[in-house]
Amino acid sequence: MTLERQRLVEGLACLIAFGACIPLANWMIGNVGAFCTPEGICLIPVAPGVMAPSGVLMIGLALVLRDLVQRRLGTKFALAAIAAGTAISALLAPPALVVASAAAFLFSELADFAVYTPLQRRRLVLAVFASSGTGLVVDSIVFLWLAFGSLDYLGGQIIGKAWMVLIALPLIHLLRRRDERIGLQPA
Repeated sequence: MTLERQRLVEGLACLIAFGACIPLANWMIGNVGAFCTPEGICLIPVAPGVMAPSGVLMIGLALVLRDLVQRRLGTKFALAAIAAGTAISALLAPPALVVASAAAFLFSELADFAVYTPLQRRRLVLAVFASSGTGLVVDSIVFLWLAFGSLDYLGGQIIGKAWMVLIALPLIHLLRRRDERIGLQPA
């Protein structure tokens, strides 16, 4: 397989996985957790004594996958993925949370994009860490404020998303080393 074809195949796989994170996050919130509230939100422990909606795991993963979409397919695909993800988020969110869900997705992914873009060519792991960290904080603040007018659950939201980013970083490091070894350049 040529390097260009490999970049395309890997990019499309990341794009599909990125898109799948959105419905999976919405499904998890109502179906996966240590317990579910009467409002139907299922919670998981993300740190000792700290609970968060289970869907935060997929949002953390989506931030990393968006970075990989950009690395493999370029900025135009990444921006198109953000637009499509925002629409999917709005379509799948419960009616009371449509604006909060779509706005949080859009602003967090654009913040991720803004931080990742200048860093990614020289320092991929740092770029993913910094951009995902920025994105997950923006996502948490925007969603909680618009949905509930409160930041009471901010800690749990941030910790839950950060776990997925931290789990992904060693894989990003291995990907960067493999890319360097075989001569695969970012898009």
